[in-house]
Amino acid sequence: MTLSHEKVSELLKKQKRVEGMVHSQTMPRHAIVETLVQRQHSAELQNLLAQWPASEIGGILDILPIDDARLLWAQIPAARQNDVLWELSDTRRELLAGNREPAFDESQMNAYVLADGRLRQIPIAGRKNLEGVKPIWIDLLGASRAERNYVGSHFGLTLPDPDEVTDLEVSSRYLIEENGEIHLHSNFLLDREGNSRSVPVAFVLHQGILFTLRNEELPVFRLQRRRARTQPGYVTDCTDVLLDLYGADVEYSADSLEDIYATLGKVGRQVLSEAISDKEAAAILGDIAEEEDLNGRIRGNILDTQRAINFLIKSKIMSPAQHEDATQILRNIDSLNSHTSFLFDKINFLMDATIGFININQNRRINQLTVFGVVFTPINILAGMGGMSEFSMMTQGIPWPIAYGAFLLGAGLIGVTTFWVLKRLEGRHLKVKKH
Repeated sequence: MTLSHEKVSELLKKQKRVEGMVHSQTMPRHAIVETLVQRQHSAELQNLLAQWPASEIGGILDILPIDDARLLWAQIPAARQNDVLWELSDTRRELLAGNREPAFDESQMNAYVLADGRLRQIPIAGRKNLEGVKPIWIDLLGASRAERNYVGSHFGLTLPDPDEVTDLEVSSRYLIEENGEIHLHSNFLLDREGNSRSVPVAFVLHQGILFTLRNEELPVFRLQRRRARTQPGYVTDCTDVLLDLYGADVEYSADSLEDIYATLGKVGRQVLSEAISDKEAAAILGDIAEEEDLNGRIRGNILDTQRAINFLIKSKIMSPAQHEDATQILRNIDSLNSHTSFLFDKINFLMDATIGFININQNRRINQLTVFGVVFTPINILAGMGGMSEFSMMTQGIPWPIAYGAFLLGAGLIGVTTFWVLKRLEGRHLKVKKH
């Protein structure tokens, strides 16, 4: 911060000196020269600002004299000004931007209050929207560091980045702070066709409020919002919201497992058909591998959910009814675990069967090559004999078209006879195997 501040101060001083010298001199086209100098200085400042994060720019603006801060503020692109406003003190922000407040993206932050047994959504578009609100749930989607810092300071806690906290060891993902805050960091399934993945979500329970932080929209959260808004008494406090989110994730995983069953059913009918080509087998192996990856992801996520629920039970923060709900979620997870194990076995069977068909196709081609080799062996011997001088001596006196025509006819008859004999032997072998 000190180096950045010194660099900006030196640049502003140099620019003021140059502009003062240009302004005091008399020269042709003075206005044009002065405009060009100002544009050059603006470009220098903008290039410098482009290298720094919003937090560093905000710190510099707070330190600079107000006149220099105004010059620097004027060079900040409009697309970045909102991020920088989050980093400014209230006094400096009023001097630079007047009554302008840093704004939240309406789709990224929502507070939920409990009213008549239902959750009521309060979109948060600015800092003033948080004043006087007593939510039980605050959902942050794709919030920046500055936004997380402001929300956290407003409610007296520090909110983490969800993408960073899930990199911790599993034993560090579930903890209770000295002040009573409960932190849970879990992965939630996002099952999109051809692009299934796990999305990290951070949960913080603090003074009766659940904070959820994620960087992608999830079907589980949409389902939870719809249920809580339409069903009276669906949730009573922040712990209910947390348990229902975990429960909805288990339901979502169960739906994905049903899709895997359906896909493997189609694949199984193809595999167990009379014959499949190598191209079809390659496509089947691709489908099986995709379903195996999704099944493994589901198993990992529900095990993660199981650890989180066990942690909540051990923390003894739940009411008897909530404890029963948590126990039911664990039962559902146990049921899903058996299903994922069954699917792994089925996937292995289908993969082995598909590879077996590929081997059969290869063996069939090798068998065909063997038959052709056996059929043409006597023909090759005759061809070798026909190319020797003795053949000409043996057919001396016979016109060559007749001699070679008879030779070709005899070679053809030998080849057909050999092929017929091989097919008869193969037919007898199959009959013996059937009996």
